Amino acid sequence: MTDLFFAAAFTLWGSPVTWLEIVAFGLALAMVGCNIREIHWGWPLAMASSLLYFALFWRSRLYGDAVLQIFFAVVAGWGWHQWLRGHRSDGSALRVARLSRAGLLRVIAACLLLWPLTGLFLKHFTDTDVPWWDGFPTAVSVVGQFLLGRKFIENWAVWIVVNVVSVGLFAYKGLWLTVLLYALFTVLSVVGWRAWARRAGAAA
Repeated sequence: MTDLFFAAAFTLWGSPVTWLEIVAFGLALAMVGCNIREIHWGWPLAMASSLLYFALFWRSRLYGDAVLQIFFAVVAGWGWHQWLRGHRSDGSALRVARLSRAGLLRVIAACLLLWPLTGLFLKHFTDTDVPWWDGFPTAVSVVGQFLLGRKFIENWAVWIVVNVVSVGLFAYKGLWLTVLLYALFTVLSVVGWRAWARRAGAAA
């Protein structure tokens, strides 16, 4: 079964595209579509897609992104619970909202702290050839996942940054179908940002 998943389905721009990458691609697109519409079934799709991408990224020596997929799979359970049962600090139902200025500053600080820590870890404890480039989307995605789980609109801005950087990273590794996926993610993140902003405005 493992051999089948890693078998090449076709070649894209000189690099093989495996069946595993194709399945993960489809699940990931369905997940983002659910997130934009606030459909909670996006979270179990995230679990399945993340586990497949773990195998793909590990094989490509993108260890930061690989470990990140395990984090995504675990946190998806938390996010699913948040969307089904979560509340704001005042006890109100969890709805789409904007970060306060203080919250926005904490998000920026968290990204600036996690990136060098992740890059240093990858540089000294793995054989990755792109520790800082791999470390950036790894670190910032942790922040984005928390914001998504708590339904803060700014999660989409974080994902735009992560997706743009990831397009370059995966192009360098020759994962061309995943490059296409993250390019689509960038566009869908803009769509999601606008959709959630309209939703928050309507609820205000």
